[in-house]
Amino acid sequence: MPDPRFFPPPEPIEVGALAGRIGAELADERDSSRRITGISPLDGAKAGDLSFFDNRRYAADLAATGAEAIILAPAMAPRAPDGAALVRSDNPYLAFARATRLLYPPVRAPQPGVAAGALVDPAAVLGPGCQIDPGAVIGAGAEIGVRCRIHANAVIGPKVVVGDDCAIGAGASLSHCILGKRVVLHPGVRVGQDGFGFAMSAAGHESVMQLGRAILGDDVEVGANSTIDRGSGPDTVIGAGARIDNLVQIGHNARIGRNCVLVAQAGVAGSARMADSSVLAGQAAVAGHLRIGAGARIAAQSGVMRDVPAGAEMCGSPARPKRQFFRLVALWDRQLGARRTADR
Repeated sequence: MPDPRFFPPPEPIEVGALAGRIGAELADERDSSRRITGISPLDGAKAGDLSFFDNRRYAADLAATGAEAIILAPAMAPRAPDGAALVRSDNPYLAFARATRLLYPPVRAPQPGVAAGALVDPAAVLGPGCQIDPGAVIGAGAEIGVRCRIHANAVIGPKVVVGDDCAIGAGASLSHCILGKRVVLHPGVRVGQDGFGFAMSAAGHESVMQLGRAILGDDVEVGANSTIDRGSGPDTVIGAGARIDNLVQIGHNARIGRNCVLVAQAGVAGSARMADSSVLAGQAAVAGHLRIGAGARIAAQSGVMRDVPAGAEMCGSPARPKRQFFRLVALWDRQLGARRTADR
């Protein structure tokens, strides 16, 4: 259950109205007037609670739940307990995501004003309705769009552009970058710092000037303590709608397509490209100058060392097609088993 100290209880809503607003349908219209007053996981749900089911591992929890209503795929309805209102969706998790935002809307409305202790250069431009929290610093010539929230101790460098309705988390820093609309940067994010570029020599390494920018499209979200280097000449570009988890590193000149997903501790080296809707799972890495095709999926802890075609699923290090990888794993297991048998 959401803690009411942080998430105030929602206004009750009838199941029928909720189903219509999240793009789902009721299994039985007689349940349409039942009221939802909160959200809970299956194993802790009670009367009034909405829950969801999309993983067969939790079939026992589904059968035993006391939830008022359950979002689930139509094929899973026979597994549900008697008495629960069933909200059917072909994508239960998507429907549940919509329900969470309906019942617990994200707090986006800023409290306009510049707090005492914030430092805003007179040459900076703030759009109407911005919230600037204590300790925030906004440099000369920076342009902040309307209704932005700049949280405590965030630093917006000179000439940086932040689009409308953005949220810059506590302690984040922005330099040499342009942000689109509705960008969310969580605490500690770094955008636009020097890329890792230098010429090596026996006498010592010479840093290469990083003369590009970091450009983030509309609706990009970047998790806590992730870093996006600016380009060395070409720009580093993050496409609209991309979702970047915590502790992700994106190197200079990288180009991340629209709606890409990069999971925690993933890394994209300089000048690599990820096409639209591709996915890089946790701790996976892409070497420099490579191309990841549209819709490709790179499994956790994989090391990508060559281009990946569109739609491919890759595993392992070096990364290889998923089916090939698991055939190799099976072969290695058989060989290991045979060796242990021979050693007895």
